[in-house]
Amino acid sequence: MALGKRKREQQEMWVATTDLPKSPGHPFYRKLNQLLAEAGFDDWVERLCAPFYHAVMGRPSIPPGVYFRMILVGYFEGVSSQRGIAWRCSDSRSLAEFLGYGPQERTPDHSSMSRTQQRLPLEVHEQVFAFVLRLAADKKLLHGKTVAVDSTMLEANAAMKSIVRKETGGRL
Repeated sequence: MALGKRKREQQEMWVATTDLPKSPGHPFYRKLNQLLAEAGFDDWVERLCAPFYHAVMGRPSIPPGVYFRMILVGYFEGVSSQRGIAWRCSDSRSLAEFLGYGPQERTPDHSSMSRTQQRLPLEVHEQVFAFVLRLAADKKLLHGKTVAVDSTMLEANAAMKSIVRKETGGRL
């Protein structure tokens, strides 16, 4: 067996989109997109977010449906930063397809996500996530009725007996 060598040639300048490999997509995201489409998610979320956008000023922002899909991707993929979410969505063809972007389109940048997050109040985010959870519950995709929090009590290094008041120098 001979040692293979990596080709170091310049890529072609023009590639037909029909020649690009087609991602089969992720079954979970495909199903979620189908459920969101059946529920009219994009139209609903655009109406919900419309009061927080100017009708004609500035360039068009990320559509609210795309923004919230990106937030969902971050939740499902375990990515907490907007930079990480934007990178993950741009790196994955199946996630770009979930967002509604074709092979030659760029997915939204993290800075656009930040602007959208600043523009929309917490109540809108809560309503959108309640909508998605209600949709999942109606379709029997959620199981269980309780939520549990696992926590551990840890004693701090400073015991209460060793704390000294600044004003008097006495112990508590």
